[in-house]
Amino acid sequence: MGKRIELKTGVLQANDMMATANRKLFAQRSVLAVNIMSSPGAGKTTILEKTILELKPRMSMAVIEGDLYTDWDARRIESTGVPVYQINTRGGCHLDARMVRDAFERLKLREIDTLFIENVGNLVCPAEFDLGEDFRVVVCTTTEGNDKPWKYPLMFQQARAILLNKMDLLSQTDFNVREFEKALSSINSEAKIFFVSGRTGQGINEWCRWLEEEVHKKKIACS
Repeated sequence: MGKRIELKTGVLQANDMMATANRKLFAQRSVLAVNIMSSPGAGKTTILEKTILELKPRMSMAVIEGDLYTDWDARRIESTGVPVYQINTRGGCHLDARMVRDAFERLKLREIDTLFIENVGNLVCPAEFDLGEDFRVVVCTTTEGNDKPWKYPLMFQQARAILLNKMDLLSQTDFNVREFEKALSSINSEAKIFFVSGRTGQGINEWCRWLEEEVHKKKIACS
């Protein structure tokens, strides 16, 4: 058991070193890096599509797509016209900092404002791996339990923003928004909550305005 713990510690330490290098690189390029995480099927890609289309007239973006085996999500993002690089983990449950660095270099980008990293759908493993991002965004839905923050505290503790998706289905579920907010507040009272719908576009403008402000702050900090 001790050896297994040492191995995990070593892996995380090596990852953290690369994440620090990534963070420095992103700062040098004045790139805001956003790590988007969720459980499978929460709607990360749909939200990302809507976000890109809203911000594209005003912002230069690129996307790193993480998936176990397919490139379906990358093809969807590619249709928006932004640069995208697919990472297939071949069964791995998360992206790591080395994968992100390699993908970023292969994109060969001269200048962008924002790098979106769509992580593998999983509420456990991705929370443990720093990618060098500026902040993390968690997408969750009204079709999931409102107790998600209590069940997966590490994921929600580290999030700067929470996107509660599928608000258009709220009336068809037993999801309790007040209980969700209470659970989140007990774990991370600083996280910004956006109530959105990837299908109808509800709340996307508000989320995008906030994101633009974060991009502006990053450029000022790096100037």
